[in-house]
Amino acid sequence: MLPTRRAALGLFLAGLALPAGALAQAPFPSQPVKIIVPYPAGGPTDAIARILARELAGTLGQSPVVENLAGASGALGTRAVARAAPDGHTIVFGNNQTHGNNQFLLREPGYDPVKDFAPLAGVGAFEHVYVARNDLPAKGMRDLVDLAKREPGKLNYGSTGIGSGSHLSTELLMARVGIAMQQVPFRGAAPMVQELIAGRIDVSNSTLPSVLALIQAGQVRALGLASPQRNPGLPDVPTLREQGIANADADSWAAFFAPVATPQPVLDRLSREIIAVLEKPAVKEAITKLGFTMNVRDPAAFRPYHAQEIRTWEEIIRAAGVKVEG
Repeated sequence: MLPTRRAALGLFLAGLALPAGALAQAPFPSQPVKIIVPYPAGGPTDAIARILARELAGTLGQSPVVENLAGASGALGTRAVARAAPDGHTIVFGNNQTHGNNQFLLREPGYDPVKDFAPLAGVGAFEHVYVARNDLPAKGMRDLVDLAKREPGKLNYGSTGIGSGSHLSTELLMARVGIAMQQVPFRGAAPMVQELIAGRIDVSNSTLPSVLALIQAGQVRALGLASPQRNPGLPDVPTLREQGIANADADSWAAFFAPVATPQPVLDRLSREIIAVLEKPAVKEAITKLGFTMNVRDPAAFRPYHAQEIRTWEEIIRAAGVKVEG
């Protein structure tokens, strides 16, 4: 083959390979980053994602878009991100339910919470508080326990879905104190809280951000905090431990994830930008005011924490005797 023809063939073959190579080297982001919240709009997870999205708009060069994709205990939106193009343009704001408990409680979640995702940043944890409809004759946790024992199975409790922190911690409470209440699962905190205000559910173990303002406004009644210490936003609400209920605390962590095959430089960029935003004093203040306890972790620090939390919640599931859903 003549040299010129060899050169032409080489250029042709290089041209065939160019699109894939060019794609791998494409500037990031080349389009808006989609942040999937696997719960309905209006809940605390959604609120935190939107705070982050507003701040990221000025650093990524593209305005992120928050998309709510609720259903299947958070598995629907999480599964969509696991199957999304691994280019950094689709990430998820997950938690102990989506990236932990679902693997033990859903027969087919459709993804592996560890193998299918790369952590970008751990954000912190939601404290939980037991709240009741205002006309429920219970002023504290002991009143609730006594009421449930007098009428076994009559009371109901709202949860944000099978495998959520609100579900499992309530099941754990019932196992610890020997009571039975009927679960009423919702697709997220916002619809559950509305039913509580309306008096159609009796009690729920809600994330503090989803009910803090309602407690302060007197729309629902706080019975007790499922955390080791009292919260400054609710200084008069005692903990479960203070009310004689031990080993029933359960906070719910939250973190950002990308599909695991996302190129490392893109993961590094996303992680760096997200952590920088979370470390801003104004962002910390805004998120903390929601009742969320911040504890920002980079991927290296989050991985062992994630592994330990999966083990912890698996033990909670076992202790509460919760069964796998069909």
